Amino acid sequence: MNRAPELARLVRFYEGIERASLRAQIERIYAPDAQFKDPFNEVCGAGPIVAIFEHMFEQVAQPRFVVTSTVLQGDEAFLTWEFLFRMKRFSTAPQCIRGATRIRFDASGAVMMHRDYWDAAEELYEKLPILGSVMRWLKRAANK
Repeated sequence: MNRAPELARLVRFYEGIERASLRAQIERIYAPDAQFKDPFNEVCGAGPIVAIFEHMFEQVAQPRFVVTSTVLQGDEAFLTWEFLFRMKRFSTAPQCIRGATRIRFDASGAVMMHRDYWDAAEELYEKLPILGSVMRWLKRAANK
């Protein structure tokens, strides 16, 4: 089965993500028992997935995803993306996290598995004021 329409719908959701419509969109796109994993979370179910994205809106300002490429094969897709945002508490300078997501669709076309891959140390920790300097020092020490 061709999942191109479902993949396009998922990309539109992420590129236009809004807090106000978050729950309705996730419940429409994700299976009720969908698995979601990223470097900080591993949950099952649309409700916990909504909670992850609600937390994102609490922690950062102006979150926005830009999907830079997609690959679709059968019921599986792979997306690369940039997550653009501003920190609410530390630096208000624009930030960018680059990553990738593996998706698996169920028989009805709903997302049943969502797995994010990105380097939390390089993409996030190194950008934080105090922790960042420690992480950069550790990185330099490991590369000597």
